[in-house]
Amino acid sequence: MKCRISKELVKDYIEFGKMPIANGFKKSISQKEFTFNMKVIFGKKFSLFQLVNFPKPEKMFGKNYPFYTSSSKFMVNHFKKYSEWLKKLLKKKKFNVCELGSNDGTFLKNFNQNYSIGFEPSKSVHSVAVKKGINSINKFFNNKNIKSLPKKFQKYDVIIGSNVFCHIPDQVNLIRTIKNSLTNNGYIIFEEPYLGSMYKKSSYDQIYDEHIYMFSVHSVSKLYKKFNFDLIDAIPQTTHGGSMRYILRHSNLKKKKSKRLRKIFQTEKDEQINSIEGFKSFKKKIEKSKIKLKKKINKIINNGEQICGYGATSKSTTILNYCQINNKMIKCIFDTTKDKIGKYTPGTNIPIYDYKFFKKSGFKNVFLFAWNHKKEIMKKEKKLKNIKWFSHIN
Repeated sequence: MKCRISKELVKDYIEFGKMPIANGFKKSISQKEFTFNMKVIFGKKFSLFQLVNFPKPEKMFGKNYPFYTSSSKFMVNHFKKYSEWLKKLLKKKKFNVCELGSNDGTFLKNFNQNYSIGFEPSKSVHSVAVKKGINSINKFFNNKNIKSLPKKFQKYDVIIGSNVFCHIPDQVNLIRTIKNSLTNNGYIIFEEPYLGSMYKKSSYDQIYDEHIYMFSVHSVSKLYKKFNFDLIDAIPQTTHGGSMRYILRHSNLKKKKSKRLRKIFQTEKDEQINSIEGFKSFKKKIEKSKIKLKKKINKIINNGEQICGYGATSKSTTILNYCQINNKMIKCIFDTTKDKIGKYTPGTNIPIYDYKFFKKSGFKNVFLFAWNHKKEIMKKEKKLKNIKWFSHIN
């Protein structure tokens, strides 16, 4: 096995076994599904945690991508605050914004559409964005597609992505494309699930087909330095159970690193996040978490009780398939997303029911798959008594 960027040989790995497309919710149990052998490695040179194999992007982000950013009040508020922060950072009224993976336009709607553009390869969410008046194109971000645009949309003052950069297999081509399309005084800003948070919480469900990489400040700094970009700041976020916002500029601008960034660099060293030792320790935590979760579920079932799930997330696909939890162990999962209701979970065939039936369902044991929205959910469900909520998270 080799690191995708450095091409160095890598010996140690974590094996998750046969895994379907995380968002490949099925219309019927008999529906055929694509699977791949999910395995992760750690490349030392760029401190890069990465999938060995993954499906083609067209399989993951095709016509019917089932996640709509606007469906989460938390994310809507997050992007509103994010846009306000960005406007203060840039300190000018007119600036060209380019968003990669712009989804249904929840972030871009906060900017002047005469100076904004979103690249969204999934037709379903792109269509929703267009109906809202968002300047979105149904294509991947690359040099060819950029050159096909009107000239005013070929150069950007800021290039942004939220839980998107980690989806892109060819990071070298991505950064070269960014370099060609970013203005001389421009910013690269992206938020991604953070490797340090995943290690700390043992949230291995963050690993699935779309998350080809899990970044840290060390990996981002090393990778972008290769192309003459400097990481100048990093801001921890609560999104996706623990993310990091990375801010980069052209190296020739010679901007100083923030105190916050220097502190995070040191924390990563202290906690061995960017070492093979840290990787091996995480592997042991995953194995222990699996055993603990299976014991808990079996105990509930052996007591004659039933379990339902809350939130048919992409992350739940990893938990269910890795831990071999099927529809005999979890009877159903309740969700609010239209494109998921009435379907079945990838690989494990658990039926997904409309959330409106949850409160009257009578389930006393609820697996909170959407654990990263726990605070929001507990507030919403505070009137429900005698429910035992649980998840695999430490």
